[in-house]
Amino acid sequence: MFMGEYSHTVDTKGRLIIPAKFRNQLGDQFILIKWLEHSLYGFPLDEWDKFESKLNELPMTNKEARAFKRFVFSSATEAEFDKQGRVTIPQTLREYAQIAKDTIVTGSGNGFEIWDAQSWQDYTADTAENFDDIADGLVDFNF
Repeated sequence: MFMGEYSHTVDTKGRLIIPAKFRNQLGDQFILIKWLEHSLYGFPLDEWDKFESKLNELPMTNKEARAFKRFVFSSATEAEFDKQGRVTIPQTLREYAQIAKDTIVTGSGNGFEIWDAQSWQDYTADTAENFDDIADGLVDFNF
């Protein structure tokens, strides 16, 4: 289970240290994709396999399904750690997530997210303001 929030910086070569607690759950490789709210999402390989299967079940005749699949698969990259526990984030992913230097790596249950630090701060402030309404909306999901 990926939990917690960690502040890190991306160096000039686009390398980011992934928290040790996360590295231990990821193994040697993981998949990194562009994600919602201009964040990045990291999947352990077994979770990626499950997600990939769900993506491939989406109907190719549905415009939104095609767009979602294209967006996800075109951005997917296999990531590996160097000896210092860093991963190189491709430039296209850094640009999408507006990551220049300061980042937040946050647990997201079966995977983790990487955010530009200011974007994360803005997102969490907005979420905190609306948390009661968000929680009320979960009743539709039997939560």
